[in-house]
Amino acid sequence: MIDAMRIAFTGPECSGKTTLSKWLAGYLGVPYIAEYAREYLSPNQPYFQADLHQIAQAQFTRNHEFQQCVCDTEMTVCRIWEAVVFNSTSALLDHLVNSENYGQVFLCSPDIPWISDPLRENPHDRAALFVRYKEDLEKRKIDYWVVEGSISERKEMILSKLSERFPNFTP
Repeated sequence: MIDAMRIAFTGPECSGKTTLSKWLAGYLGVPYIAEYAREYLSPNQPYFQADLHQIAQAQFTRNHEFQQCVCDTEMTVCRIWEAVVFNSTSALLDHLVNSENYGQVFLCSPDIPWISDPLRENPHDRAALFVRYKEDLEKRKIDYWVVEGSISERKEMILSKLSERFPNFTP
């Protein structure tokens, strides 16, 4: 077990965040924090910037409720979402993204097949969005690891990276 570890997954839509975060939370025996946007939004319903702000605030609160947990998403997702959809970044999202606290962040590569979903909006620009995620994390000097390849390769990579970073962790 990793003491007091809050882990977050980030990256473009359909890049494996949910699959990997559910698996890792179960593997570690810690709470899984789901993506609140899926609970908040209805398929095919319009949403506004104020909705995104409510989603971000609720996600932030849920992500920081436990000392040990695995989060399906974090504020980088909300900030890039806001920039892409509303062509702006609010002071609220800047504040939330700079207030986050994770022991480890995994950036999921969009090198797995796209699976259509009524809440997903960007099937064709995932690679460009991935670059934006990398740039955002690097600009903020966030320590992150890219996970790529098949789901089984990603799981092995995650366990390996956690073992490297935390000597008391044994997979």
